[in-house]
Amino acid sequence: MTSKNNSFSYDESIKEKARMLRTQPTPAEKLFWKQLKAMPFYKSLAFNRQKPVGSYIVDFYCHKLRLVIEIDGHSHGETRAIVSDQKRTKILESKGLTVSRFTNAEVEKI
Repeated sequence: MTSKNNSFSYDESIKEKARMLRTQPTPAEKLFWKQLKAMPFYKSLAFNRQKPVGSYIVDFYCHKLRLVIEIDGHSHGETRAIVSDQKRTKILESKGLTVSRFTNAEVEKI
């Protein structure tokens, strides 16, 4: 596990995947990032996209707020994904993080 300033330790093997995901955001992630960057608090809070946290890559992360934001696509409505997302959320929360989840449809309404 590697640790960087302003972040949790993370599995080094997921670093490259996180970089790749940053270059290929989903339409909802791209829209959310654009909207987030337009907010007046954006620069002072330093959000990151596709951030390794432990063994996960979270969609958006703010160290100052200890906040994880996940944008859930259509497949997240399937039973297997729901169970996986619940487990992931519990693990992240056990690290003292707040996890907020939004569906693609919710992001598109913002």
